[in-house]
Amino acid sequence: MEAAPLAVSLGDPAGVGPELIAEAWAKREENGLSPFFVAGGADLLGAAARTRGLMVPVVQIFHPSEALDCYDRALPVLAGADGEYTPGHPDRDGARLALASLGEATRLAVEGGADGVVTAPVHKARLAEVGFTHPGQTEFVAEACDVDPGDAVMMLAGPNLRTVPLTVHIALDQVAAALSEALIERKGRIVAMALMRDFGIAAPRIAVAALNPHAGEEGRMGNQEAQMIVPAIERLCAEGILIEGPFSADGLFAPRQRETFDVALCMYHDQALIPLKALDFDQGVNVTLGLPIIRTSPDHGTAFGIAGKGQADAGAMIAAIRMAGECAARRFGN
Repeated sequence: MEAAPLAVSLGDPAGVGPELIAEAWAKREENGLSPFFVAGGADLLGAAARTRGLMVPVVQIFHPSEALDCYDRALPVLAGADGEYTPGHPDRDGARLALASLGEATRLAVEGGADGVVTAPVHKARLAEVGFTHPGQTEFVAEACDVDPGDAVMMLAGPNLRTVPLTVHIALDQVAAALSEALIERKGRIVAMALMRDFGIAAPRIAVAALNPHAGEEGRMGNQEAQMIVPAIERLCAEGILIEGPFSADGLFAPRQRETFDVALCMYHDQALIPLKALDFDQGVNVTLGLPIIRTSPDHGTAFGIAGKGQADAGAMIAAIRMAGECAARRFGN
């Protein structure tokens, strides 16, 4: 199958996304980045690059395939939607541009014009003001792929760790009720398959974190481990998946323990994201598993407070583009 470029969405144009995309292109050779194009914002991207002292030539293209012809000499940007570059000052016009870019980049990936989509950070409250009804970009992309949002699994990946939160954006006091054997089993299968298909791990080793301190300590600190987590692990083991646990989360991410697994299934958002960000903040990537397309995103927000000041680290954006290219190469054999 002939390779196609990756599609990158702008994110909120008042955030750090545009400048980091520009820097990623400027550092494409040293980081081995696959060819990519940006969905809109040609003038805006040029202005963002200049705030970082980068001379990034921008070429407008009209079809993704044109990106392959100019990528080595200029940043390819789809002609169309654009806007003023006002770093640190988000508004509704910027949110509309962010949504248009996300929609176009995702559409092209779904239709096969792009080998995957990399989404820059957005501001959910601003998007909601212009009609965005999804909890986040993950759910938007899942719907575009005609995938149940419950089957779109968030994995955070960095050089030192991969984690999957089984529950995501809910209050901590709702986590126990949201967990179930079926949820653990379904997401465990999706994670195992994705690590084989897109990450080239022939037999992924999965560790499961406990919900309660000391893994419940035989029921004295909670019974979810015995009632739902252990039965789910046993069922996945019976299917041939290499999965162990539940492990007390306070020791699961120690250096020697991390060597024993390829990914950790965690019970809630912060249990997964705190260790990942502590270890790999500037290179953390949000990967959506379980989709028919490749989707990655840098694991940080819009950072309006430092946008346009040349302070934001481009490491996570570079890592997200590199990971999308590597996953696409494995999945499509390019």
